[in-house]
Amino acid sequence: QVQLVESGGGLVQAGGSLRLSCVASGLAFSSYVMGWFRQAPGKEREFMAANSKSGATTGYADSVKGRFTISRDNAKNTVSLQMNSLKPEDTAVYYCAAKPTWGAGTYLYWGQGTQVTVSS
Repeated sequence: QVQLVESGGGLVQAGGSLRLSCVASGLAFSSYVMGWFRQAPGKEREFMAANSKSGATTGYADSVKGRFTISRDNAKNTVSLQMNSLKPEDTAVYYCAAKPTWGAGTYLYWGQGTQVTVSS
């Protein structure tokens, strides 16, 4: 059974930082592209960042480029999202997800999410 478990969310003031982590189990972690998404109340889920299987390649949404950094540790089955210079509009539930291929393709596995709230 595949499980993705996020942690690290919380309440932070605007301009602050948070580091989210996602621990995966039940899958060959290094064989999956890992991504982070978020969903704010009343809005659709949106892509934030992705990391290739080796970690050598990353991709970001324009809204977070330069502020968020995705990284992974294949030895620990963990993917992280370092979030700096947070803004109130970053408030959302953040999810990690896994898919087998870089680029096009559906994310097959999802975590339960962790809440991030940025106060102004």
